[in-house]
Amino acid sequence: MSQYLAEEAIEQAAIAWLREQEPYTYQHGSDIKRDLSKAVLEDLFEAFLQRRYPQVPQKVLAELKQEFLYSPGADLHQRNHAFHLKLSKGISKTWKDDSGKQHFGHFYPIDYEDVHQNEFLMVNQFTIIGKSKRIPDLIIFVNGLPLVLFEFKNLFNQDATVEAAYNQVQHYTYQIPQLFEYNALTVVSDGQTTLHGMYSSGLEWFAAWKSIDGKTVIPNGFALETLIKGLLVPKRLLQYVRHFIFHELDKGQLIKKGAKYHQFFGITYALQETLKSVKPFGDGRIGVVWHTTRSGKSITMAIYTGILRQLPELKNPTIVVQVDRFDLNRQLFDDFVAAKDLVGDVQIANTTDELRALLSGDGGGVVFSTVQKFNLKDTATGRELEHPVLSTRDNIIVIADECHRTQYGLVQGFANNLRRALPQASFIGFTGTPVDSKDADTVAVFGDIIHTYDIRQATEDKAVVPIYYEPRLAKLHLGNEQLEEEAEEITGGLEESDKNKILWAAMEDAAGSAARVEAIARDILQHYTSRTASGASVEGKAMIVCMSRRNCVKLYDAITALEGCPEVAVIMTTNIAKDPVAWHPHVRSKEQMEGIKARFKDPDDSLKLVIVRDMWLTGFDNPAMHTLYVDKVMSGHNLIQAVNRVATVFRDKPSGLIVDYIGIGDRLRDATKKYTSAGGEGKVAFDIEEAFELARETVGLLREMLPGGPVDVRYGTLKFASVHEAIPYFSALPKGEQLKLVQHATNHIIADDELCKTFILNEKKLSSLAPIIKSHSEINELSADIVYLQHVGAALRKAKNPERKIREKADKVKDLIHRSIESEEVVDVFQMAGIERFDISIINDDFLATAKEQKTGNELKLELLRQIMNNEIKVRSMKNLVKYKKLKEEVERIIADYHNHFFDSLVAMEKLREVARQIQEEDERRNQLGLTDEEEAFYEILANHPDAVQDFDLIKELVQKILSEVKKSARQPDWYKKDDTKAQLQLAVKKVLRFKVKSELQEILDEIMEQAEARYREYGMSVA
Repeated sequence: MSQYLAEEAIEQAAIAWLREQEPYTYQHGSDIKRDLSKAVLEDLFEAFLQRRYPQVPQKVLAELKQEFLYSPGADLHQRNHAFHLKLSKGISKTWKDDSGKQHFGHFYPIDYEDVHQNEFLMVNQFTIIGKSKRIPDLIIFVNGLPLVLFEFKNLFNQDATVEAAYNQVQHYTYQIPQLFEYNALTVVSDGQTTLHGMYSSGLEWFAAWKSIDGKTVIPNGFALETLIKGLLVPKRLLQYVRHFIFHELDKGQLIKKGAKYHQFFGITYALQETLKSVKPFGDGRIGVVWHTTRSGKSITMAIYTGILRQLPELKNPTIVVQVDRFDLNRQLFDDFVAAKDLVGDVQIANTTDELRALLSGDGGGVVFSTVQKFNLKDTATGRELEHPVLSTRDNIIVIADECHRTQYGLVQGFANNLRRALPQASFIGFTGTPVDSKDADTVAVFGDIIHTYDIRQATEDKAVVPIYYEPRLAKLHLGNEQLEEEAEEITGGLEESDKNKILWAAMEDAAGSAARVEAIARDILQHYTSRTASGASVEGKAMIVCMSRRNCVKLYDAITALEGCPEVAVIMTTNIAKDPVAWHPHVRSKEQMEGIKARFKDPDDSLKLVIVRDMWLTGFDNPAMHTLYVDKVMSGHNLIQAVNRVATVFRDKPSGLIVDYIGIGDRLRDATKKYTSAGGEGKVAFDIEEAFELARETVGLLREMLPGGPVDVRYGTLKFASVHEAIPYFSALPKGEQLKLVQHATNHIIADDELCKTFILNEKKLSSLAPIIKSHSEINELSADIVYLQHVGAALRKAKNPERKIREKADKVKDLIHRSIESEEVVDVFQMAGIERFDISIINDDFLATAKEQKTGNELKLELLRQIMNNEIKVRSMKNLVKYKKLKEEVERIIADYHNHFFDSLVAMEKLREVARQIQEEDERRNQLGLTDEEEAFYEILANHPDAVQDFDLIKELVQKILSEVKKSARQPDWYKKDDTKAQLQLAVKKVLRFKVKSELQEILDEIMEQAEARYREYGMSVA
């Protein structure tokens, strides 16, 4: 007899947990008398139809039974799809009674409204005879329909794994296919691991159900119990079967999909908030669902939309799916179209006129549009002053994808127009980005966070593959130590924003230097080749991200020139009117771009590498892609979006890899930390009313600076008595009239330098307030003023610093940086920093510990190194103020640069080591000069003034005499507190230097006295 529990124990445990929930009942398979070739308990199904539809004639019920249970289709997947549509949507039927009267009815095989009208029966050891005789472990029948299948394996048998259970189910689909015509959900369990999925899915798409209430994740509980109590509760199971399962057509094949637990609960809570928040009962702010990128957000949105369309409370609503750029969000549209079973037909508004026509009607539906389609139109009488109202219906729901971008243009612009067009609409945001205090706009516009599913949880759930990070820095070496001073000389007089743009463009240009690009190309090819040749069963694809389009082309030319390079493509926007002719091979039509996208997504196609700048970093899903080579500075949302390109589950892909050539390690840590913190509170971190009052006050100040009197600007037949009168019409004016209105104010203000400076300062203040107040309920009161005043401010800045002048300076800075920076070979950062190499997941605690708010890991090492060096410098500085003051400033600058994200913490440590080496070199230099450390301090003072004294032997002689005088005075106790003693010392030193020092005598004297006091304060005590 075995000492362990048998497979049957797990089966009995499942039955016990199910029986705890009404109205489940239980029977053993051997106790049911039936035709063993049939999978449906037909007598139970007949009984349900009669119980549910007693008014329908028996003949009609018999026909209904036949229609429900027998589905056409050449293969199992088609028959399962046909049955699922009948199961979830029901069947419509007409018939005539005995008197010839026509009747109509819509029928369901399940009563979705009243759970207790249905019969929930669990049956174990249920024999079915098909091509072979098989006995599945446990089946849940609802009204006789076998909807849920369990296959168990023994927890205590090493060979009886969940994989074996899954494999057995796959054999069942061939041996007893009649069971799977009706199957909605399949569960495989070995006791330790329990997974649910669709019978036709690969095992990688099966998942654990990890929550009972959707709020608390149960990481280490008994997974089978969590699944039963979290999903198979009768009411919840029926919801899942009806709304959370669908089939989509992919390359001619039917794919069956079902929601994971985070999608189910996210949608469930979103629906609850929708019914509470829609107007007129709520304020129209439904909330925000944060589900990390690559965790099925598109499917979540599609299921939510499908359920909204069926809610009787919403009376056939219109769902507007709003995206930023359609070319970046094609994947979302494709997912909606594929989920037609749920959402029905989806329409696209390709033009503003199409959008207005679609939203002006009374019918419901799903409309995709970019927010830019909510624009103002030119009419026969001039441009529209404001967007027309398209519908006042309160059953319009606007779903904003990635609700951190253009959804906040409430000052003026598309988002403002959308709200004018649909004043009674309600809004919900879906995002893969966490919402925190900096995203107060998100909360103000959409409402509070409804549900969160972050990267850490997604990785633990295997909804995404782990992502690993490998830093391989392609260094730029500074060959010109006066770079900053020379750059400042060139850019002097420019606004800081213009300076930053120029320096950024120059650095971008430097990153594309021929030597550096060639080094990176060699490294990428070697890395990719060795990675894909290591015996992986999935060869996979890779993406390279560059700083600019120009750098993309440079890298393409460099890498394709190398022997053994696979097929590569550059994916970027092009403009044949402006781009160099040499870029022509990378110019593609829309159709060609779709073709190359399909090739790259095909794991067997020869196109292996793509080079991008921005395109395909969002809204593009390629499961076969496993490596992202990064040579572009990114952070926050944009970085995580890019990183998640390699996170998609695909066959047996073990992980995704980020290879970093530019030093994004700290940004990656910080962004990932934010994305694993289960969401922010979304609390506004400032007083929006106070900000609004300050903005109103600033607008008043700026208005006072505008010229008075009439202005030669027209709106149709309307003339304006002043600029102030014209401002409300500014956005509606023809472009020429807008320019005249701005120029009128610019000419007046720029004539007075002080007025111009004051205006620009106040306009900057107003522009900084605009993002804070743009979701204020009374923003329209100030919106026209803000837009006009910002235009005037921009015109003034341009007049002060013409674009031609800026371009000239930019070219000079580019040339300076090219001359100042030299490329080095690609290096392994871990090896360079003296850290043992390791593969590390970006959600590993060791990696995240170095995020900025914590002082652990490398952050702690860096802080420790700083303290050690500063302590060393502090000890040494009293001996030599001049030298060690400079070193301390250098250390602090390195740390400041690190905290400002100029480079990775590992690189910062290497730079600190360079400073430490300088200290050691200074010690060696002193010995070479033949100076004691006491003499060196005063030597540094004199040597630091080369115009005052040049002769080394003379300096050495003077130092020895000065040191003798200092020690003579310092022998007196507390000498530095006695003015007469200090005066005598200063006089003695002055005599030594007189006639020997040509200039800067007093400055040198002051430094010598400072050094003497720092070093010899306690000298009298030490020699006593």
